[in-house]
Amino acid sequence: MAGSWDGSYGENDHSDDSHHFERLHIEPIYDAFICPLTKQVMRHPVTLENGKTFEREAIEKWFRVCLESGRRPVCPLTLRELRSTEVNPSIALQQTIEEWNARNEAAKLDMARRSLSLNSPENDIRRALKFVQNLCQKSQANKQVIRNAELIPMIIDVLKSSSRRVRCMALETLQIVVEEDSDNKDIMAEGDTVRTIVKFLSHEQSKEREEAVSLLYELSESETLCEKIGSVNGAILILVGMASSDSEDPVTVEKAEKTLENLEKCENNVRQMAECGRLQPLLRRLLEGSLETKLSMAAFLGELILNNDVKVFVARTVGYSLINLMQNNNMQSREAALKALNQISSDESSAEVLIEIGILPPLVKDLFTVGANHLPIRLKEVSATILANVVNSGHAFDLIPVGPGNQTLVSEEIIHSLLHLISNTGPAIECKLLQVLVGLTSAPTTVSSVVSAIKSSGATISLVQFIEAPQRDLRAASIKLLQNLAPQMGPELAGCLRVTSGQLGSLMKVIFENTGITEEQAAAARLLADLPERDAGLTRQILDEGAFQLLLSRIIRIRQGEMRGSRFMTPYLEGLVKILARITFVLSEDSGAALALCRNNSLASLFIDLLQANGLDNVQMVSATALKNLSQESKNLTKLPEFPAPGFCASIFPCLSKPPVITGLCRVHRGICSLKETFCLLEGHATDKLVALLDHTNDKVVEAALEALSTLLDDGVDTEQGVQVLLDADGVKPIIDILLEKRNESLRRRSVWAVERLLRSDEIAYVVSDNPNISTALVDAFQHGDYRTRQIAEHALQHVDKFPKFSSIFTKK
Repeated sequence: MAGSWDGSYGENDHSDDSHHFERLHIEPIYDAFICPLTKQVMRHPVTLENGKTFEREAIEKWFRVCLESGRRPVCPLTLRELRSTEVNPSIALQQTIEEWNARNEAAKLDMARRSLSLNSPENDIRRALKFVQNLCQKSQANKQVIRNAELIPMIIDVLKSSSRRVRCMALETLQIVVEEDSDNKDIMAEGDTVRTIVKFLSHEQSKEREEAVSLLYELSESETLCEKIGSVNGAILILVGMASSDSEDPVTVEKAEKTLENLEKCENNVRQMAECGRLQPLLRRLLEGSLETKLSMAAFLGELILNNDVKVFVARTVGYSLINLMQNNNMQSREAALKALNQISSDESSAEVLIEIGILPPLVKDLFTVGANHLPIRLKEVSATILANVVNSGHAFDLIPVGPGNQTLVSEEIIHSLLHLISNTGPAIECKLLQVLVGLTSAPTTVSSVVSAIKSSGATISLVQFIEAPQRDLRAASIKLLQNLAPQMGPELAGCLRVTSGQLGSLMKVIFENTGITEEQAAAARLLADLPERDAGLTRQILDEGAFQLLLSRIIRIRQGEMRGSRFMTPYLEGLVKILARITFVLSEDSGAALALCRNNSLASLFIDLLQANGLDNVQMVSATALKNLSQESKNLTKLPEFPAPGFCASIFPCLSKPPVITGLCRVHRGICSLKETFCLLEGHATDKLVALLDHTNDKVVEAALEALSTLLDDGVDTEQGVQVLLDADGVKPIIDILLEKRNESLRRRSVWAVERLLRSDEIAYVVSDNPNISTALVDAFQHGDYRTRQIAEHALQHVDKFPKFSSIFTKK
C-alpha cells in the first residue's frame, strides 16, 4: 500500500511528478503494518487467539461494541466467535514498524529540509509545513526532533514568501512547534524573528493577523520573549488596538487580550501599555505592588499625558493610594505621588474625586510645614499646583475642614498663611498660590471671606505689585486675582494704582499687547473696567497715560473685524468699552481735557453705534449709560441763541416789537446742538435705538436705555418737547410697559420717575387715566416703594386725578 510522502491522505495529497521530492525514494508501507480496522500504520499492534493483528485501541473498542450490543466477541476479519478477548502484544512487529517509521520520517525530514526554501515550489513548501505540523502533533518529543533537524530557522525564513497561503501556514506551523516547548521558544527569540511576526499584525489580511497574534500569544508564555515582544516598536500599540477593537474577529481579540496579559510580566511593557491607554496593569501594580513598584508606577503616571475621562478613572482607582503615598515619610514616595496627583488633578471632575477622598488636608499641611520633614521648595511648587487645580474645580471650600479647629481654605488663618508664603517664595510657587486665590475668589460663596482676609492682612499693595512681574504666568495670575477682587475691593485697588504709575502703565501695556486677544488681556481689561467708574483721580491718570485714544482705536479695529477673534473677544471688548465710558463720568469735574477728548474723537457717535452690538449685553448697557452721561451734559453745552438788542422805538414802545424767530434750534435743549459738540441724542438719531433696547431681555440693558432716554425729560430741558420726541419714537408705550411688568425694584423706581414726567402731558394723562392697570402699578409703587419713589408715584397719581393735590410737595429727581 502506497501513500504520500508526508504520511497524509485525501485532501492533502496533491502529487505532482514535477516536484523533486516525489521522485525521492520513501520506503513503501507494508500491508502487515496497517490495522484492518483503522487503515493506519499501527503503533501498538496486538494479536488475537486466531493470529490476526490489530491496533490495540481499535480492537479493544471493537470488543466493547460487541459486549454493549449483547453479542459474543468475534474477529472483525473472519467474523468467527472468539473464545477469549485476550490479546498479545506483537513486539517484533512493533519494533519493525518503529524502525520503518524512523527510517521513513528521517527521509521525510530530509525532504522537508530540502523543500523549506523560498526557491521551492509553493506546493512543496506547504506539504513540508504540513508534515512538520503532523509530526509535532503526534508527540511532544517530536518537537525536539524538529529542533535537532534545524527546521525552525528554515520555517522562519519561509515567512518571507510572496505567497499569503505559505506565510499563513508557516505562522500556524511555528505556533504548533513552540507550544509548551521552551527550547523552541528560545530559538524564536533569536534575531529579528519576533519583529517579523509583529509586522504581520498590521497586515490587512485577517488570516495572517489571526495566525500572527496566536503565535505571539504562545511566545508570550516565555518571560524572555515578553521582553523581546515589548521591545519591538509598535507591537504593544497594535495589540492594544486589536484587544479593544469592535470590528476584529472575536477569537483574534481574545488572543490579543491574553497576549497583553502575558506581556504584563515585564514592567517596561506595563509602561508602554499605559502610554497606549491601557492603564489597568499600571494601576494594579500601583495598588498591589511592593513599595518600590508603587514608586516606579506612580512616577511614570506623573509623566503620562491623560485625557480627562481617564483622569477621572485614575483618580477613582488609585487616588486614595496616591494620597497615602504622599503622606509617607520617604521623600521619594512623596515626590512620586505628588507628581502623579498633579497629572490627574488638572481636570475638574477628577479634582472633585480627589477632594472627596481627602486630598486637601495633607496638601495644606505640606505647603505650610516648616522644619523637619518639610517639602523642598520644588515639591511645594507641585503641591501648590495640585491645590490650584482642585480649587479651580469650584467646590464648596468653605465647608471642607483642612486644618485644626475646622479651619477651611477660606479661613482667615489659612489665607494669611497663603499670603505669607506668596511673599516669601520664588515666582514659580507664587504663581501657583495666586492661582489658588483666583479659584477661591471665583466662587460667590468664598470670595467675601478671601477679601476680608486680604484686607485684614494688609496685602493689597503686595498683590497689586505683581502686575509688574516680568514672568508672564505670574503676572497673568495676579491680574485674574485682582479682577475677581475688584467688585468688592475697587476703591482699595484704585488707590493702589494711583500711588504710582508703574502698575497702571503695566496694566495698560498688557491690555494693548499685539498678540491677538489672550485671557490675560481680557482679565486686565475687565479689572480696570470694574474699578470705581467715578474715581476721577484714576480716570485722570488713565487720561494722562494716553490710554483713551488707544482704547478707541482698539474698539474700532475690533468692530471692523481687523483683530483676530478668540473665545476671549467678548470679555475683552466689554472691558475696553467700559474703560472708555469712564471718561463720561468726569465731564463736569474735569478741567476740559475729558470734554475735548469726547468731542475730538466723536465718542457719542461711537456709543450710539455700539447700542446695536447685538448679543453683547454689557456693551449695550455700558454704551447706553455713557450716552446718558453725555446727554446730561447737553443742556450745559448747548449754545443758547443771542437775540439782537431792541431798537430805539421798540425800547420806548415794546408793543411795537416782535420777538425774533430763530430756526435750527434743538427742540429739547432750546439751543444750537450737535452730536459731536453737545452730545445731543436727537442730533445723533439715538432715540429710536434706545427705545428699541427697552424691549431687551436683560434688565440692566433696559434700565440703562431708560436712564438715557430720561435725560430728555430731565429738569433744565423742555420736558414737553422731550415727551413729544418719545411719542414720535414710539417710546411711551414701552416705558409704561416697564412699569407694568414690575421686573425689579430698580427698574420700577426708574420707570415711575419716567412715567410721572410723561404724565405731565395732558394728552398722555388723559389716555392713561382710563387704564386701571397703570393706576394700580402707580398705587403699588406708592405703597411699597422707597421714600423717593413714593413721592414720585404720588405726583404721578395726581396727574391722572387718582390722588388729592394737597399732599406733600413733590421732590424733583
